[in-house]
Amino acid sequence: MYLDTWTKYTNRAPLEPLEAQVAAVIAEHPEYVQWLESGDEALAAEFTPESGRQNPFLHMGLHLAIREQVATNRPSGITSIHETLSKRMGDPHAAEHAMLEPLAETLWEAQRNGRAPNELAYLEKLRAL
Repeated sequence: MYLDTWTKYTNRAPLEPLEAQVAAVIAEHPEYVQWLESGDEALAAEFTPESGRQNPFLHMGLHLAIREQVATNRPSGITSIHETLSKRMGDPHAAEHAMLEPLAETLWEAQRNGRAPNELAYLEKLRAL
């Protein structure tokens, strides 16, 4: 979806609402554009802990997740946290970057423990930023 969306965006083709969100996140990460435009190479890439390479799809997906959380204020209170971080950091995108690690950690813990993410613990991690 990322590759197709970016192609549509660069060709000025109409975008569905979710595609517009994806295109916005890609546009905020110019370091990924050339890689995305490589097509099959991007799709075949492996991202293992040993490689030390960050997974761009995961990174951008976490941005999208945070934006959805903020838009819906779920978990309750996250919109306020994001607003506070955005003001302090001077940029909503920078605030999202700060929020990525706590989100990824919360999701990893939930998967490891075989249960739903702990929203209260997640919010506490965010408040500690």
